[in-house]
Amino acid sequence: MSSQKSELPIHTKHTPADDHRKVSLNLDPYAPAEVYYGDSHSPRKVGGKGRTYSAGNAPRRFLCDVDETLKTLLMREDTDHNIQITIDDHGPKTIQLGTAASGGYRHFDVRGTYMLSNLLQELTLAKWYGRKQIVLDESRLNENPVNRFARLIKDQFWPNLTRRIDGGNIAAVARDPKDWSKDPHPRMYIPRGAPEQFQYYTRIARQHPEMRLEVNYLSEDPSNEEYVRDLNEAPGLLAVAMERIADTPEGEPDFKGLPFVVPGGRFNELYGWDSYMETLGLLVNDREDLCESMVKHFCFCIRHYGKILNANRTYYLCRSQPPFLTDMALRVYDRIKHKPHALQFLKDAILAAIKDYYGTWMSAPRYDPESGLSRYVPGGLGVPPETESTHFIHVLKPYADKHGITHDEFVHAYNYGHVVEPELDEYFLHDRAVRESGHDTSYRLERVAAHLGTIDLNSLLYKIECDIARTIRAFFNDKLDIPAEWQSPGQKNVEVSSTWDRRAKKRRLIMDKLMWNEEKGMYFDYNTVKREQTGYESATTFWAMWAGVATPQQAQAMVQKALPRFEVHGGLVSGTEESRGPVGLSRPNRQWDYPFGWAPQQILAWTGFMRYGYDEEAQRLAYRWLFMCTKAFVDFNGVVVEKYNVTQQISPHKVTAEYGNQGSDFKGVATEGFGWVNASYVYGLQIVTAHMKRALGAVTPWDTFQRMVQGDPLAAQEAFEPPIHVHVAAHVQEAAKLKHDEIFHDARAHAHEHDGNGHEHNGHPVPGDLHELHSHEPLQHSNESTKGHQATYGDSEHEQHDSLGAAESYIHPGHAEFSKA
Repeated sequence: MSSQKSELPIHTKHTPADDHRKVSLNLDPYAPAEVYYGDSHSPRKVGGKGRTYSAGNAPRRFLCDVDETLKTLLMREDTDHNIQITIDDHGPKTIQLGTAASGGYRHFDVRGTYMLSNLLQELTLAKWYGRKQIVLDESRLNENPVNRFARLIKDQFWPNLTRRIDGGNIAAVARDPKDWSKDPHPRMYIPRGAPEQFQYYTRIARQHPEMRLEVNYLSEDPSNEEYVRDLNEAPGLLAVAMERIADTPEGEPDFKGLPFVVPGGRFNELYGWDSYMETLGLLVNDREDLCESMVKHFCFCIRHYGKILNANRTYYLCRSQPPFLTDMALRVYDRIKHKPHALQFLKDAILAAIKDYYGTWMSAPRYDPESGLSRYVPGGLGVPPETESTHFIHVLKPYADKHGITHDEFVHAYNYGHVVEPELDEYFLHDRAVRESGHDTSYRLERVAAHLGTIDLNSLLYKIECDIARTIRAFFNDKLDIPAEWQSPGQKNVEVSSTWDRRAKKRRLIMDKLMWNEEKGMYFDYNTVKREQTGYESATTFWAMWAGVATPQQAQAMVQKALPRFEVHGGLVSGTEESRGPVGLSRPNRQWDYPFGWAPQQILAWTGFMRYGYDEEAQRLAYRWLFMCTKAFVDFNGVVVEKYNVTQQISPHKVTAEYGNQGSDFKGVATEGFGWVNASYVYGLQIVTAHMKRALGAVTPWDTFQRMVQGDPLAAQEAFEPPIHVHVAAHVQEAAKLKHDEIFHDARAHAHEHDGNGHEHNGHPVPGDLHELHSHEPLQHSNESTKGHQATYGDSEHEQHDSLGAAESYIHPGHAEFSKA
């Protein structure tokens, strides 16, 4: 077996043998769980001397018996029995805990949904680490929710979403829940150009026969449709990049898989555009090592499989996803440019992007020569194999009945061409295209996707053309030699910037002519068969601003005309209700349509608005999204999900559209969040101002915050009316109002820091100017993210307990029990 051990994505539980270890009184109260509860604890003396505090100002710590407190907490508070404490529960919303300083003798109340749910999370984590008794800092329970959310993303969510593929875990990660074959077992497929990996995995399989690991070489042409179809009888994992490490004791070459981040906890594969979005958040959290590895994985995939795959499974060999490689690589390069290998890293990424551009997006059938636009048109035969056999039963049943055979018999006959159904061919052509687009599914694309030159794809290709031109000019003396292994058929041996500048200019002119609608003030997808715009209003129109396609005049029109059609309570909705049309039993909702919002649409729009100088719009949209995510996090036990109903003010994470909502099904504590939502949260915090972060920490809705900034004297009082079903002491109400008054006064003061053009003078980054290399300046890291905590919640123990420990999540506005709506 490999001499190294890969990191498993989920923290392992500790044994009760270490129960005697206790937490140090001087331990950072916000330390990661593995530090706070794990093996690094030093022996604790409950009565020992810690830091010296003035009377009444010492941080409070609770002495908790983990199992007993958990049992009591759930029995009292978890009234719907889902192992979460949320605003849907109807318990007393209070529990007494004994203080560590008194040996558990003196008791204090822990109140409100937020603090009680945090208590449940902390106790659950402590139990996972094998702790029987803990000393728990109250500051972990009443922590500013923005700080807690961001801290968990950095310290817990990213590590738990990190995977690697090698001999240390191949038996686990190669297993596929979508393997519907008669004998499911781990299978590994290696490209012909990576014989060292074939030898490595063959050795692993030989040394550990109990794994039943099957190792196979791929065909020389791994994208051949018939070959990929046949692989569906024995699906498996595709190899990705590895690094050479020290030889085994027997002297054999050994390797370690490069790490990558998956979208959610149930995944083990490297996904396409999810990885780009995650990179934006990982860079905020200084994890450029993970980002660099993911770029290397994509270069490996393009070199050996011809494209960035939807994910590294055999049934995705014909399918890509929205291409973001150049922007991803440039952002990573900007963070590692001081390292000796950085320029070679950038060169490899640009070579890979050029090969992907020619071989995938500018080749038939994806490229439409008549319009000059590119489309999502992946190859493939038959029914998409990664779906359950019953997924298309409503579509296939009439055909099976027509031929007088069973469903399974028809699927096999259709896949292998024994029966011919042109209408069904057309249906699955578009179904595969929808999946390649990443927007699966939407009425924008249904039954028409493969015919559409979409605004999102062509904006991405314009950005790629611009990035390649600038990079060749700035880093490679305007001449980039293309080695044979990176060449596509018919490609030149040398690339120069002027070629790519012309391509970008040509695509921009085509998009202006075919996709821009002056009256509506937005771009529309173009149907290359009907030769007309679709008219479907989608938030992907703002990708044109992210990529720099729009002129300043078009950008202004989009802000004035298009933005009001998409801006809702929680940010940007994926598409307008009018375009989606009516839904019901016969026409169910689709998850990429109204009323749902997704992190990628928010991120790209924020960046696009700032690129054109619309910072206030970007900050407002970011605030709306962050508020919605924070409120769900506070009200629903720290939940972070794949998508949200951005029109819903209460419980926006409760999405009943197809495929459910990844991230909402957990017991006690959420351990991963969801990749691109995690990224959107920490990325968005770099966009909003410091006083916006403080207001978000108090869970203040945008409309209320705006009124406070504008000087409305009633806004604060109306927003913080106490809940009608929960008794809240007068001094608690007063403390909450005082805190929100501080935010109000800070907001008023901040408003005077703007000049007549709305530009700030407080050092907040405004990446509107174009960089010579980048099409936008990278967002600067902000040290303001924690400054609002003490000012908002106070330094003293008493003040924190009273203002934040109030019943029902410290009386935050918009709560279900006291919202005026």
